[in-house]
Amino acid sequence: MLKKRLTHILLHDSFRVGITLKGIDGVLEAFGGVLLWFKVNSLNAWLQALCQHELARDKHDIIFRHISAASQKLASGSPMFASLYLLSHGLVKVVLVICLWLNRLWAYPLTIAVFGAFMVYQIYRFTHTHSWALIILTLFDGLLIFLTWKEYQDQKALKLKKEKP
Repeated sequence: MLKKRLTHILLHDSFRVGITLKGIDGVLEAFGGVLLWFKVNSLNAWLQALCQHELARDKHDIIFRHISAASQKLASGSPMFASLYLLSHGLVKVVLVICLWLNRLWAYPLTIAVFGAFMVYQIYRFTHTHSWALIILTLFDGLLIFLTWKEYQDQKALKLKKEKP
């Protein structure tokens, strides 16, 4: 009985930590989308100012080169799409996380569906980019889907228990 209770607590706490991380990620994505919306033309200059201290030591810094290449690719591509994608993706996460924290039962299956869709898109993107970060993110989303499903089962059972006379 104690082992079952400890497992339940561990799963519940892991769920809360996981959705909190997703919420923080959503806020950062939305913020990045807004910044990109207004600052797309000066993104490279902003990055150079941010990394100026590092560049003073090594003008060929590998990290800066990768960040700079990514920002140039973004600026030459479709920054409007990237901005809208980040903003909408981030806001969806934030709204879902808030609803989960408020224990809205309808939010659990919706979160599972949305994170499942994110996983499908991330796997699709992986086939084009071969970025292992996408695989790690997809595994994290899969874990969150499992934890969300377990939490949903617990919340439904709790609600039924409260409704019984």
